[in-house]
Amino acid sequence: MDFLINDYSAGLIDAAEPPCLSLYQPTHRAFPDRQQDPIRFRNLVRELEESLRRAYATRDVRPLIEPFERLAEDADFWRMRTLDGLAVLAAPGFFRVYRFQRPVPELAVVADTFHTKPLVRLLQSADGYYVLGLDRQQIRLFEGNRDQLDEVELVPSVPRTSAEAPGEEDRERHFSSWTPGGAPGNVLYGKGSQSEVVGADAERFFRALDREILEQYSRPSGRPLLLAALPENQSTFRRLSRNPFLLDEEIDINPNALSLEDLRKRAWRAVEPHYLTRLSGLIESFETMSAHELGDADLARIARSALAGRVRTLLVDADRRIPGRLDANTGGIAYDDLSDPAVGDLLDDVGELVLKQGGEVVVVPAERMPTDTGVAAIYRF
Repeated sequence: MDFLINDYSAGLIDAAEPPCLSLYQPTHRAFPDRQQDPIRFRNLVRELEESLRRAYATRDVRPLIEPFERLAEDADFWRMRTLDGLAVLAAPGFFRVYRFQRPVPELAVVADTFHTKPLVRLLQSADGYYVLGLDRQQIRLFEGNRDQLDEVELVPSVPRTSAEAPGEEDRERHFSSWTPGGAPGNVLYGKGSQSEVVGADAERFFRALDREILEQYSRPSGRPLLLAALPENQSTFRRLSRNPFLLDEEIDINPNALSLEDLRKRAWRAVEPHYLTRLSGLIESFETMSAHELGDADLARIARSALAGRVRTLLVDADRRIPGRLDANTGGIAYDDLSDPAVGDLLDDVGELVLKQGGEVVVVPAERMPTDTGVAAIYRF
């Protein structure tokens, strides 16, 4: 499985050359519903191929479609633990597969750029968080929102155990063995007691882990991080951590002692006040700035302002799609039909423009949006 956070933050998705193929599909976690997932996937692939042949009549489209067909035939992929949504993005020399914790609207579209609003939602939704399950031997990382919690497949640079943390070779130098009188099993610890060495190993492990979690997950996503660990490990990790996204709230138990659902409930109880405070602050800021003509709900004006770098924060309705075209040179928009291969989602396009200009995009549940237009912008000036 590909790592969305790393691809997105590295700019790989933005850098893809057209034609860009975007396939989104709701999927199912449990049997028998998930039996239909590969069938629906094949139907969407056919839609992609038809759109490609219409838009690129003179191009050989087989190299773009073949990776989708191989995925459709991969029985192991469809038997794996599935989540609630699937995204597959493809372009010349580029093929990525992502799983979502929420259902996504079914979509198969070919355009000059990827349709990325569901990806932005995944990364920018205000209720997202991580849980780091920790003991001195191994770690587990979970990704969650108000409804779901799932274990994350860690990127290779994150140490899973103390043995994988950098500097393991130094551990051997803490010890010198001797067997007085030839008696086996007697060990003399040359630099501190065994407990001191074990403590030093734990600190080395925790420092390396803290650094990688910050760089690979917390900083790219901006999500809060909860720590689930026994009290003694809570204390040591917090003393060493340099992660500004680590919350003061804690889950003071080894996560292996909890079911996934119990862990989610405890995590959301800790995160929900932060989530509600953040949303309330954003909405209050929008209303205050609107009174000073620095808040806007008109998509056309917001698009032009985004191009000019004026948008500091953009709130996007999670349930809305507005088909049309955005002129990247003028910021002008034209409404259209999303079934046309050349047409994208204007909310998606404007959100991407805001991100490229250094602004923030927050995807907000429809019931909490302060406007009925699908967008709310807070301007810098």
